[in-house]
Amino acid sequence: MDNIRGKTIAITGAARGIGFATAKALLARGARVVIGDRDVALQESAVAQLTKLGPVSGYPLDVTDRESFATFLDKARTDGGGHIDVLINNAGVMPIGPFVDETEKSIRSTIEVNLYGVITGCQLVAPDMIARRSGHIINISSLSGLIPVPGQVVYNASKFGVVGMSAALADELAPYGVEVSVIMPPFTNTELISGTKGSGAIKPVEPEDIANAVVKTLDKPKTHVSVPTPLRFTAQAAQMLGPRGRRWLNKKLGLDTVFLDFDADARKAYEDRARAAQGVVES
Repeated sequence: MDNIRGKTIAITGAARGIGFATAKALLARGARVVIGDRDVALQESAVAQLTKLGPVSGYPLDVTDRESFATFLDKARTDGGGHIDVLINNAGVMPIGPFVDETEKSIRSTIEVNLYGVITGCQLVAPDMIARRSGHIINISSLSGLIPVPGQVVYNASKFGVVGMSAALADELAPYGVEVSVIMPPFTNTELISGTKGSGAIKPVEPEDIANAVVKTLDKPKTHVSVPTPLRFTAQAAQMLGPRGRRWLNKKLGLDTVFLDFDADARKAYEDRARAAQGVVES
């Protein structure tokens, strides 16, 4: 049975980066794709590009606003003949820097988008999937949901939350035939790492790598998926270490300063957007 062809798949934050690459990969496999993004102009441009690949539609979406999310899903159901087969909670932001310098606005933006938005999407889409005894929720998290990294304190908190809630929800919904998966990439070659120098040992992956992981997870569902696969074992090993061992490993991997020592000017445009990522942007 093909879990992709002919299915209606909704993707949040899909006007660029990982979400856009995932939409392309799923259209290539014959899915009907509905994308949502808070940047209306960018979302419309993305739809125009994706239309060449298959059936796609797009609507404004602020994942931090429950009413906006519900409206987006209602429109996706209409486009999909009354139901959504797959929801991919992809929208996310990554402000970085010293914890003591984080503003309340930045903290709320990170938690609201990365964690509350995922929880909201799951809760809004799950009842229909339970009733149909079919469906798949994929949450895009990060290996930062397993490995604590200096300079990513609030981001770590949000992504740890996504990993934990995804595993718990997977077990809760399994009796109803609904799959829940969490995808955990390392640094991804998008605006999220602009201005950083790289960690040395861990190389950034491309958005297409994560898109391929999503496709594989739909073909063969499982709860935890890391990109690339071996990094999950590194992450799990890190969780077993005490403070001295953890700090040694972070230094060995180049994670101790990568998000504390960065080019603030090169990163400014992304940081400004990430620290205020709530509300639909009309222009």
